[in-house]
Amino acid sequence: MSSSSGNFHPSSIHPSSSSITVGNGARLPVSHQAHTFIPTATAPLHLNNVLISPHLVKNLISVRRLTRDNNVSIEFDPSGFSIKDLPSRAEMLRCDSHGDLYPLRLPHQALTATATTSLWHQRLGHPGDHITSQVLANFPFQCNKSEDHSCSSCRLGKHVRLPFAASVSQTFFPFQLVHSDVWTSPVYSCSGYKYYVVFLDDYTHYLWAIPFRNKSDVLPTVRVFISYVHIQFLTPFACSSDRQWQGV
Repeated sequence: MSSSSGNFHPSSIHPSSSSITVGNGARLPVSHQAHTFIPTATAPLHLNNVLISPHLVKNLISVRRLTRDNNVSIEFDPSGFSIKDLPSRAEMLRCDSHGDLYPLRLPHQALTATATTSLWHQRLGHPGDHITSQVLANFPFQCNKSEDHSCSSCRLGKHVRLPFAASVSQTFFPFQLVHSDVWTSPVYSCSGYKYYVVFLDDYTHYLWAIPFRNKSDVLPTVRVFISYVHIQFLTPFACSSDRQWQGV
């Protein structure tokens, strides 16, 4: 059982609607189930069906489930405990304990091998690549800083506008519906153009881009385009809004 999903890879987490009954009889809601593993010097120890409940105070591992799922034995002593492979009796992991509990701590080699950029990016609160590199440089272990990763939470957090709603409009012939917009170029063209207007036919997706020097030329450009469509394609238009024209 774990209190946070930050310890797991996103692809191994699935929603859950169960609950956990703790020692005082209270029931703690479970938000997700996850699968992960504990790296060792010989083979990984798999943790199946990990329950994630945000109200837990400590992460807990069931000794019974751990031994059954991995075919291992656990030997406890006053200084800690050892996890051993059951057929060969070879020690897979040794953890020392200095208090009342038996914490499972990964060795330094395991931390180095499994601490990926993507995992630390989530644990540190989704900082940028530069900040992540600076923070990890202060720890006595390394991770693959050149690993390419894509964070969906960061992409959604950087969106400056909401996604477009699903459109139910349909067009059945060219120039039935034309979309337009005016754009400003960051630099002047060789011919001195600073602005341009685009017209997109909804039916054919054919696009016209017409440049002009002054923004006051927008209305004359729109009128010229309407005349062009009327003469060349015999399709008159009526203006219905600032950024789209509906065929009549």
